[in-house]
Amino acid sequence: MFSLISPIKSKGPMTTIQWLKEEIDEFLQSEDRNFMLTGQRYYEVDNDIFNRRITRVRKNGTQEEIKFKANNKLAHGFYKNLVDEKVSYLLAKEYTLKSNNEQYIKEISSTVGKHFQDTLNELGYEASNKGIGWLHIFINDEDEFDTMVIPSEQIIPLWKDKNHKELDRLIRLYDVVAYEGIRKKILTKIEVWYPDKVEYYIKDGENIILDSEKYLDVKGSIGHYLKDDEWCAWGKIPFIPFKNNRIEKPDIKFIKSLIDNYDSSRSDVANFIDEVKNIIFVLKGYGGEDLEEFMDNLNYFRSICIDDPQDGAVDTLTPKMDIEAIKIHCEQLKRDINECGQGVSKDIDKFGSSPSGIALKFLYSGIDLKCNSLEVLFKRAFEELLYFVNIYLSQCSNYTYDNDEVELIFNKNIKINESETIDNCIKSKGIISNKTMRANHPWIKDVKQEENQINKEKQQCETEFSKIVVPKEKMNDVNKKYL
Repeated sequence: MFSLISPIKSKGPMTTIQWLKEEIDEFLQSEDRNFMLTGQRYYEVDNDIFNRRITRVRKNGTQEEIKFKANNKLAHGFYKNLVDEKVSYLLAKEYTLKSNNEQYIKEISSTVGKHFQDTLNELGYEASNKGIGWLHIFINDEDEFDTMVIPSEQIIPLWKDKNHKELDRLIRLYDVVAYEGIRKKILTKIEVWYPDKVEYYIKDGENIILDSEKYLDVKGSIGHYLKDDEWCAWGKIPFIPFKNNRIEKPDIKFIKSLIDNYDSSRSDVANFIDEVKNIIFVLKGYGGEDLEEFMDNLNYFRSICIDDPQDGAVDTLTPKMDIEAIKIHCEQLKRDINECGQGVSKDIDKFGSSPSGIALKFLYSGIDLKCNSLEVLFKRAFEELLYFVNIYLSQCSNYTYDNDEVELIFNKNIKINESETIDNCIKSKGIISNKTMRANHPWIKDVKQEENQINKEKQQCETEFSKIVVPKEKMNDVNKKYL
């Protein structure tokens, strides 16, 4: 079993250890992983502007940092706002499952758990910030179906096809703290997942060795989960990719340069404001030679002495900056960031304080386009999740749901003009069914619950009405009014 993973160098085929080292080194230095970390940094508003230094070139050609000059570092949270807006729009409201088999829906909801909406929300952030989110399927200590979102920078996927539809193998690596005596050190745990087994390794510095603790009292290979003290496998690698877009790129890739330029421009303006007080003095007829003494006298006594009263003078040179041009540039950058990031249009002044339905669709066109693409990819990932759910349900109940179809429906957090929508519902009475009108009414969240409440109130009204004694001659008027 272990002959293929010998760390001894060989002139023959590449060993598993050599292959792992090659894949890990390439991944850690890759542009994709760098963008994953960058997306997470910018979501936390840890922008590149914080690394900015004010420097000058010395005579020997080296760069010297000038620490006495103003160096404001203004980081703006445009990216965080766009990601929050996107995830809230698509994943804030509770999802819905649709199927002809109501029992199947109940079984799915019970299996994935009542907090799966939070998991979808977390996957939305992970995919947006890192290009792809990974959901790990496992059986927990209570022998129950469970899921966990794995940070994408820990995952190295090896695909069977160029379209990245099916995994061939998957490597997961993560750091743990270990102690050698009283010395603290960081080790990297490595897991190599196959459709039928898992292999465990440890990376200590440059050396990769087998994680021997995992193989104590284990005969043969280690499967995906234990069932009746026997290792079992899902038949597929239990990691599901929730992709941000077709090219698996994070949102930060499309707007980073614009955000960096905005941060830099605003910081430059702040530096200018701070340094306006640093006026350049032009001295004429000043007898002193010590400029430091000159500045001390100016700051303390608010006066200076001139040796030549006729020709002597003190003039100042004040630097100027075209504030209007900077303002126009920054406003255009804000619009570019929002447009390239496909956010909700902020030009609300063009549509008034209460935009109509058509205007709202235009305002939300960018984010709707972005979320429609994300929705398609997340639905595909959910179908892969059902593969594991069906296996688990068949093992628990000996009943298979493979032939039952179920659809995941995302209830978007769409802003509407309530008055206009209610008015349209009223005008549609008699043209469409009451059920359709209730489904589109902005105040109704659960149509079935609302219908039950209406029937309940109607029955109460009929009960109260039956207790009223009405003269026969007025009964026709009552019927017309209430019935």
